[in-house]
Amino acid sequence: MMIVRPVADQDLDALLALAREVDSGMTTFKADRDALARRIEIACASFGERIAPPQRDYVFVLEDLAAGQLAGVCAIKAAVGLEEPFYNYRIGTLVHSSRELNVFSRMDTLYLSNDLTGSAELCSLFLHPGYRQGHNGKLLSKSRFLFIAQFARLFPERLIAELRGYQRLDGSSPFWESLGRHFFKMDFAKADDLTAMGKKSFIAELMPRHPLYVDYLTAEAQGVIGKVHVDTAPAQRLLEQEGLHYEGYIDIFDSGPVLQARTSELRALRESRLVTVSAGPGEAAAEPLLIANTRLADFRVVVDSGRPAHGHLELPATVIEAVGGKAGDALRVMRLSPRRG
Repeated sequence: MMIVRPVADQDLDALLALAREVDSGMTTFKADRDALARRIEIACASFGERIAPPQRDYVFVLEDLAAGQLAGVCAIKAAVGLEEPFYNYRIGTLVHSSRELNVFSRMDTLYLSNDLTGSAELCSLFLHPGYRQGHNGKLLSKSRFLFIAQFARLFPERLIAELRGYQRLDGSSPFWESLGRHFFKMDFAKADDLTAMGKKSFIAELMPRHPLYVDYLTAEAQGVIGKVHVDTAPAQRLLEQEGLHYEGYIDIFDSGPVLQARTSELRALRESRLVTVSAGPGEAAAEPLLIANTRLADFRVVVDSGRPAHGHLELPATVIEAVGGKAGDALRVMRLSPRRG
C-alpha cells in the first residue's frame, strides 16, 4: 500500500537518495544533505506547530509500506518572499503609436516582479521513476490539496506553483541563454544551484529594473515562454485539474509558468467532505477516492475505492489503519479525479 505522510527525521538518507534522482531545474529539492536535514527540521517543527504559520514548510513523503521505502516527495510552503525576495517575470504589454505615421504596435514585455510575495507555494514534487504508474502520481500531488482543505485557516488566499521550464536534451535553457546569461555571466546550472542554496540577492543586484522586450529574445526563447519541461507536463495537468491556472507569471531563469489559484476556489475546498468510516469489505467497483485523516501532526493520505453516502463510508480495516484511523472516526475524502463535463 502507498501512503503519503509527513517527513520524519529518520527519512534523511532515503530523501537524499531520492534527490540524487532529480534532474537539474528543481531548485527546491537538491541532493544536499545539510540542506535536506535543515528542511526536515523545519518541516517537523511545522507539523508540530512549533513555528509561526507563515514560516512553515510542510514536507510530505510517499512511502511504499510493503517495500519499506520512499517513492516520492512533495511540499507546501506556507508563504514565500517574507524572509528573502521572491522574483518572477510578469508578462505585460506596451503600446507604441504614432497618429502622424499611422503606426500602432503592441509589444509583450517582461517586468521583474515581487507580486506573488506572501502566497503559499506547492513545490518539491518528485516521484521516483520506478513508481510512475497507477495512482501514485495523483496521490502524491493531490494529497496536498486535502491537507489545505482540512487546515485552510493556516494558508493565505493565493496558492502558486512554479513549474520547471523547457530545457533542451542537453539540459540547457533557451530562455536563459537568450536573456539571463547576458546579465549573470554564468551557465544555467550554476545560477540554478545558487538559487537552491538561498543566494538570491544576486538576482536583484544584476537584473535590469526596466521592462524587457520579448521581441529582443531569440525566436527559440520566445517560443518556450510559459512552457514546461517534458517531465513536468503530467504535474501541470494534475494541478490544473485542481483549479490552478496560468496568469502570465514566469520563472526568471527558465521561463517556466507559475500557476496560481484562490485557495478558497480549489476543488478540494469545494468537493472534499468529512465522512464517518466503518470497517467492511468496501466496494472494489467504486470510484477511487483520496482518503485522509484530520490530524495535523500525523496527516496521512491513501487512495482506495469507495462510495460515500449520507456522511458514511465503508472501507477495509487495513485502509482505515493505514491512514491512522479507526472505525467511527471522521476522515476527509474526495474523488481522485474530477468528474468530466
